[in-house]
Amino acid sequence: MSANSKSEAKAVYNANKLHKRLRRQVGQAIADYNMIEAGDKVMVCLSGGKDSYALLAILQHLQAHAPVDFELIAVNLDQKQPGFPKDVLPQYLDSLGIAYRIIEEDTYSIVKNKIPEGKTTCSLCSRLRRGILYRTAKELGVTKIALGHHRDDILETLFLNMFHGGKLKAMPPKLVSDNGEHVVIRPLAYCKESDLERFAQIKEFPIIPCNLCGSQKNLQRQAIKEMLNSWERHYPGRIESMFRAVQNVVPSHLMDCTLFNFKEIDRDSGVINGGDIGFDQPELSSLQLANFTEEGTNERLDIQFIDAN
Repeated sequence: MSANSKSEAKAVYNANKLHKRLRRQVGQAIADYNMIEAGDKVMVCLSGGKDSYALLAILQHLQAHAPVDFELIAVNLDQKQPGFPKDVLPQYLDSLGIAYRIIEEDTYSIVKNKIPEGKTTCSLCSRLRRGILYRTAKELGVTKIALGHHRDDILETLFLNMFHGGKLKAMPPKLVSDNGEHVVIRPLAYCKESDLERFAQIKEFPIIPCNLCGSQKNLQRQAIKEMLNSWERHYPGRIESMFRAVQNVVPSHLMDCTLFNFKEIDRDSGVINGGDIGFDQPELSSLQLANFTEEGTNERLDIQFIDAN
């Protein structure tokens, strides 16, 4: 076999391995949080970015191979940004043969009119976009709204809220909207952004850049992203450990009296589940170290969420 042939074979192998890992992670997130059930109509919010393209591709694969029937419909909001290539998404979605809806709403002008020059537009833009998507979900009769937020988005939001909002709060993988009418899911919750970037390159998604938020400088989220990337370079495994921490919360060892009744604790209370053991060991156990490996030891089928109980 020639060097080129070996290189091509390795590239195909790595691409298949990546796709399998992403499918497994999405399937596991769906199973862990019961995101999709039989008969669901899932609205996939497609922005034209790498994450939402990957979300749609993986959900389509699961839909084709899972023994639970659910429906997909892709929805894109054309916010009338100058230079937006309005034909790209319809052509791409037509090629997939998937049902879709393109909504045209000039939120761009509203945001530019309301937000002073130099101020970040994300807050108002996201509120307007969310309202339109909720309205569309109701019109389409969907049961779940799928967003393309990934593991790194969740951690970035955690630190944004800690540093700038004074709250220990991230992005939940599943939530009910404020009015109680919609269930929002984030099937990419376990997926790394770097994996999604490679997946997008392999699949050659027709990426559409956001000229509204993507062109802003000094965004707080960007500063958090750079901080996390620096940690990942200098302290490999730290990101995985932080993400596991979000899934392993011990309310008795925080300071929120609404989550834990500190006032009623006395010597007769007994041992608190997950509570103090004196001085925690600073060393990582061999099991914890094993969890840092990319693939892990427990292989799971990407259609595990199909167990309907």
